[in-house]
Parts: sequence; structure tokens; C-alpha cells
Amino acid sequence: MRVARHPSETAEYMVTRVLAYALEYQDGIAMTDGVSSGDEPAVLVRDLTGRITAWIEVGMPDAGRLHRARKLAPRVAVYTHRDVRQLLAQYAGEKIHRADDIPIFSFDRAFIDALAGAIERRTALSLQVSDRELYAHVGDRAMQGAVTEHRLG
Repeated sequence: MRVARHPSETAEYMVTRVLAYALEYQDGIAMTDGVSSGDEPAVLVRDLTGRITAWIEVGMPDAGRLHRARKLAPRVAVYTHRDVRQLLAQYAGEKIHRADDIPIFSFDRAFIDALAGAIERRTALSLQVSDRELYAHVGDRAMQGAVTEHRLG
């Protein structure tokens, strides 16, 4: 797959977007315009009729986006490279439709930083997943990190 980095997108956000895509992979998955399109998530899954089946946010989306997304899609998830405690605090007390059904996934910050630092203009990335452990290879560099699931409810 080819991924283009938007000029306003950080390397860490792009890496998190790619990891979210890989971890959510299924038929009908696509990366959207994301950063440049305020109405779409970073990753979207549609069935053969075009109906949205999964809405995958990256970063620190606001509670209103999650509330709207959960009403539009049967599956909503957030993948973040930011401080998950800050994100969870941001959502505390906010009105989010079926919030307890929305998983929040966070990555080891050191893993994201190492992976983002290894990405160059043309980079081949290989990723293996075992349970919640991620093993990435970029060129001759190998990196390992974990993804942790959190819940709002």
C-alpha cells in the first residue's frame, strides 16, 4: 500500500494512521483524506452497498465527532499516539452515543517515535502482530511495541 503524508500531518500521526489501518484491516477498508477533510475519519470501512460499517479515528478527536460517528457506524474506534489519560479526561462527562462500545487504543510512545523516525520518503514497512504486541521492520531496523485497549465506560 502507498501512503502519502499530508503537509500538515506529523510523522507520528501518519504512522498511527497506518497502524490503525493494518490493525483494522478488512474488506472495504480505505484511508480517507483525513486531515484535509474535516468530516471524515482517518480510516473508513464500507460494505458492498456503500454503507459505513466502521469509523476509525486517529489522534485526539473531540467528543462530538465520536458521538456523530457512533450514530453513523456500528463500529467506532480511536487509535492515539498521544497521552491516553488526557484523551480519556477530555471525554469524561461528555455526551457520546454508546460510549462504552468505543475502544480507545494507545501505542507505546517510544515505539511510535522510533517508527516515525525511521520513515523516509520511500520506505518499506513490514508489520507483524501477535496479541497486543507489534513487531515492525523498516529496512534493517526492527522495533517492537504494544497496543493497549482502553474503554470510555
